[in-house]
Amino acid sequence: MSRSDIDIEYFKKRLLHLKQELQGLLELSHDASSPVVLDQTSVGRLSRMDAMQGQAMAQETERRRRVEIQKIEAALKRMDEGEYGYCIKTGEEIPLQRLEIDPAATTIVQS
Repeated sequence: MSRSDIDIEYFKKRLLHLKQELQGLLELSHDASSPVVLDQTSVGRLSRMDAMQGQAMAQETERRRRVEIQKIEAALKRMDEGEYGYCIKTGEEIPLQRLEIDPAATTIVQS
């Protein structure tokens, strides 16, 4: 398969759509990752621990979304440079099926 088999515009649209979705989710989840402030006199210790655990999970989800956005931006940059669809480690072509699953993929699957 040659890189001419890849419809760059198709993958670019997918990447931009994914980025937009992730940015929207980041905006929605920002409040959930804010510091937990509970009045210890009116809220029990377990409720505070639950709130802190929820905050930690929200922060991790936000971190993962930011990492995914960075991957998408890197893929868009590779498109601009004409390097999209090639493994960054081996230089081999990334199979089209892999790009369909993850359009931001940077490597081939090695066994």
